[in-house]
Amino acid sequence: MRFRFLKLLKLGLTLMAVFMIGLPGHSQYKTFSLNDEGDTLNAIDYNGIKQGKWVNHIDEIRGEPGYEEEGIYKNDKKEGIWRKYSLTGDIIAVEFYKNGGKDGIQQYYTFLGDLVREESWRGYDPNAQYDTFAVYGQNSDEVIDYKIVKAAQYSVKHGEWRYFEAGSGRLIKSEIWDRGQLMNIPAPAKTVDVVADKPKKVEKTAEMLEWEKKNKGKKKVIRDGKTTL
Repeated sequence: MRFRFLKLLKLGLTLMAVFMIGLPGHSQYKTFSLNDEGDTLNAIDYNGIKQGKWVNHIDEIRGEPGYEEEGIYKNDKKEGIWRKYSLTGDIIAVEFYKNGGKDGIQQYYTFLGDLVREESWRGYDPNAQYDTFAVYGQNSDEVIDYKIVKAAQYSVKHGEWRYFEAGSGRLIKSEIWDRGQLMNIPAPAKTVDVVADKPKKVEKTAEMLEWEKKNKGKKKVIRDGKTTL
């Protein structure tokens, strides 16, 4: 009897070990799902925090098209590369995140795959306790001062933003941002050569020439428009 009990106990432990090997790391998650390849998706740990690879599905709402996005969560914050797809499977964005905020170059596409916008963002650096911000003059891109502030969680426009014409890929607009401040760089004024209008030369008739000949050298001669025959 005791031998049979030990045999069953050994079998139970073996099956538990096989189950734990088949699901590596899953014991640390409160909920999760598996894709067709057996990869762990949409895991939430026992603290209620998102971890690992996720796929978010957003339905169409109030006229805004729906989409799906996939990437990595690290302690409930987006981290690294995230890809966004239309609900028909076309890629519409490639974004980069750092500590939950956008950081670096972000690219956005039409449903036909044409790049139409390229954004540049600066994310929060938790290793930097302080940050330096430029202070600009009113309605000017001239830096008049710098301020040192305690670093906080943020993500701001920083660097060059470029806009492209769909289909041709032609650059149609470019903006330069400095930590949320749009740097207005006026285009050089076009110079236009102004040519003064020259008085038109009037062709004189025979009568006009005859009148000038008769009154040459005379003062205060009033021309009445009459001609002599």
